[in-house]
Amino acid sequence: MSKRLLRSGLIVSTMTLVSRVLGLVRDVVVANLMGAGATADVFIFANKIPNFLRRLFAEGAFSQAFVPVLTEYHAAEDRDKIRQLIARASGTLGVIVTIVTLLGILGSGIVTALFGAGWFIDWLNDGPSAPKFELASLLLKITFPYLWFITFVALSGAILNTLGKFAVSSFTPVFLNVAIISCAWFVSPNLDQPEIGLAIGVLLGGLIQFLFQLPFLAKAGMLVKPRWGWNDPGVVKIRTLMIPALFGVSVSQINLLFDTFIASFLATGSISWLYYSDRLLEFPLGLFGIAIATVILPALSRKHVEQTSEHFAHTMDWGVRMVLLLGIPAMLGLMVLAKPMLMVLFMRGEFLPADVEQASLSLLAYASGLLNFMLIKVLAPGYYARQDTRTPVRYGIIAMLTNMVFNAIFAYFYGYIGLAMATALSALVNAALLYRGLHRANVYRVSKTTLMFVLRLAVAGVMMVTALLWILPAMEQWLAWPLSSRALWLTGMIALGATVYLATVVLLGIRPHHLKAES
Repeated sequence: MSKRLLRSGLIVSTMTLVSRVLGLVRDVVVANLMGAGATADVFIFANKIPNFLRRLFAEGAFSQAFVPVLTEYHAAEDRDKIRQLIARASGTLGVIVTIVTLLGILGSGIVTALFGAGWFIDWLNDGPSAPKFELASLLLKITFPYLWFITFVALSGAILNTLGKFAVSSFTPVFLNVAIISCAWFVSPNLDQPEIGLAIGVLLGGLIQFLFQLPFLAKAGMLVKPRWGWNDPGVVKIRTLMIPALFGVSVSQINLLFDTFIASFLATGSISWLYYSDRLLEFPLGLFGIAIATVILPALSRKHVEQTSEHFAHTMDWGVRMVLLLGIPAMLGLMVLAKPMLMVLFMRGEFLPADVEQASLSLLAYASGLLNFMLIKVLAPGYYARQDTRTPVRYGIIAMLTNMVFNAIFAYFYGYIGLAMATALSALVNAALLYRGLHRANVYRVSKTTLMFVLRLAVAGVMMVTALLWILPAMEQWLAWPLSSRALWLTGMIALGATVYLATVVLLGIRPHHLKAES
């Protein structure tokens, strides 16, 4: 189990790395094309809404309910029943998502009014943000069908992951980035409104991802004709688990949309500054946190089916150690190198030094919660694998309400930075509640080995930060350098930080056996 988890984690992380690097290239292209102005705010808004629903219907609630049930069917080794479950689950989900997609396209103006209320109010009163409302409604009509394609991408990815084929689903997001980059280069320059080209890229990206996974499903013998199956026993179990999971996943997404709602009342650029800083945060979160969570959910589901509670806890402990090992230097590195990273990646074209300054402040706030975001990804599967989707909902609602209170307080005093601060603090609340629940249920408790492991990592993190701050050039120097010099210095500082961190970790006695999941 240990070798399989490490190998699977490495595969997912490698494929995710390719996707995330291309994602950063995509954001560089978008920043160069639109900067952090009004049109950038609108495109990011139009891309965020279908992604919100994607995480509800596909990657989030559905996967969390579907994987444990599919694992049960897979353990029974009845191939016909597995295919029947997939056919009826995909058919039922497909009908629901088709209806939602059509409603979203036809009602794009209503959706924009709900989540971009500041723009809608200006539109009613002929205010300065009225064009944002009209443009957002148009872009949503183009981006909303992405939801349909990506739902089936997530479904097929969950099937392949359960079968142990992690590389395909981890590599698939590459095609979305390629599509958006291609449209930014070849379509947008030929349009009066370049953001429309980017929206077309989102739509094409969804279609290409959908088509890419079909041959792999066919090879695995799991490409079946969708059928309606609302009352099928497997589908009933999935939707019984999915309904509370839907609320659980929607909590974090509602927080993000609530941030967008508030940001629509703030200064132009607020949504973009939050977006670009969040994109840098998503790089380590996806590369490490989500990758490890992707690997351990099927593993934990198998342990639950096999009723091996001790091995279940060992697997969770492995996940916690891995996210801390990788998350601590990522968090500290983002905080120390926030401005240099933003300068190297985005400061060109329409993205100005002032935008770097503003985005760096929200990045600092977001980065302070990175470890908690990553721990949530590892602790939540401890519930989903046991088919307990209700408990995380309760904790998520508490975290959501906490976030709303923090939003109201911090946004008043700190504007868009306060929104990032509130998100980070609510993640702390969510992670703490998830761990407390597992601890009280005697499902998982941090081992003494892991506690000592964390102390050593903390010391290594302090040494890394000290080394970076010691040689970090002044911001005036960064601004004076050409892009090549900035990129060279940033690369060198990242290498230095990684070297100091790893060297300290080794000197403090951390060895490969600490990274193994006990079996």
